[in-house]
Amino acid sequence: MKNKIKHLATLTCLVLALGSPGLAKEAERDSETPESGFPFYLPKEKPDRPLSGAMERLYDAYEAPRPEHNELFSQFKDTKLEGFDYNNHDGTISRRDPSKILYANGKYYVWYTYRHTPKPPQGKGKHTDTLASTDWDLAEIWYATSDDGFTWEEQGVAVPRPPKPHVGWRAVTTTDILEWEGKYYLYYQGFLQASGTRGDDCPVAVSWSDSPDGPWTPHHEIIIPNGAPGEWDQYSIHDPYPLVHDGKIYLYYKSDFDGDPKLVRMQGLATADHPLGPFTKHPLNPVITAGHEPSLFPFREGVAALVYKDGNEHNTVQYAEDWVNFEIASITELMPYAAAPHVPDAFTNTEYGRGITWGLAHFINANNDWSTFHSILVRFDCDLSLDLHDPEMKEHRVNYTPDDYFKRGLSAEQKKRIMDTPSPAAP
Repeated sequence: MKNKIKHLATLTCLVLALGSPGLAKEAERDSETPESGFPFYLPKEKPDRPLSGAMERLYDAYEAPRPEHNELFSQFKDTKLEGFDYNNHDGTISRRDPSKILYANGKYYVWYTYRHTPKPPQGKGKHTDTLASTDWDLAEIWYATSDDGFTWEEQGVAVPRPPKPHVGWRAVTTTDILEWEGKYYLYYQGFLQASGTRGDDCPVAVSWSDSPDGPWTPHHEIIIPNGAPGEWDQYSIHDPYPLVHDGKIYLYYKSDFDGDPKLVRMQGLATADHPLGPFTKHPLNPVITAGHEPSLFPFREGVAALVYKDGNEHNTVQYAEDWVNFEIASITELMPYAAAPHVPDAFTNTEYGRGITWGLAHFINANNDWSTFHSILVRFDCDLSLDLHDPEMKEHRVNYTPDDYFKRGLSAEQKKRIMDTPSPAAP
């Protein structure tokens, strides 16, 4: 009955307003005030009513107001891999930083950083010709193949360390794959000194082959030079990640910079008409302001990025329709570390990307023991695909056990600080 009276009063005001400009303006103002609270059933489309800043963002910043309806939202499920030996996890063998998964010759291929040293990493500055300073020092690029993505058969070295003084003589690491006009290209970091000698500085190099099984011919030239003195990427060009778009190679990369007091990590873009360059850095770099390494895939007309760790926008999936200007598309958790997805249309010059459902990643310090530090490869699955609808992947949260929380409890230093802080004086 109250609602009927309200509606009748509103109609009366509108009728009166027809004959008076002043009353018309007043009625217009009144119509901007909702007659009732926000509806119980969340509208799928943005409602035509005054909204708070949070509600405006809910409809404007995300693809859908509910995460499960957002094609660029997913949880991630991790699975142990079969087929890799880690020498009883004593720290002498490490596999990390996998490439995108390539499907060729009826099977899946992956390339990765492989270290096999007499002892685990000794720490920065404690290296020798045979002892590594870090987990990726004295490493080579190896590869493996699989029929199903769960069980892998290691095939051996793809790109060994070249002889001194060629780029990468100390270590070749963190590779990614490009297929271009019937040939294959592996981009990687080429260390000319032990990691830690002067930060983690190294340029990007490339090797090419007529087959994903090699042999690989090193180009022996720096592909993406460091920035000029004073620029954000003057010291490091890491994690090269190529995709094909608009008939060109779009190569995303990470750099560490700032140092106040720690380095920050952001991601840039360089493009080229040929895999061997020359590459031109985008004038708007950095194009992603968070994330530990690039991990992207064509999606619809644009490109999506998994932005894990580091920076204000960590644990987000981002999207750039123009492949340059990224916006947050979703916020998630437990994202894969160093994600290397299977991207079926990474090199097809697609005009409408379909997304991803799985890939490989790594876990560092697999024993949670710094004396046997090493990394292991793992599989992740997700639903960031237009061709899949997996309700379990679209759950809003991950459920943790109490032990999961306690493992991340106070450090000894933090607890001492708290215990040493005097209690407030009694009133």
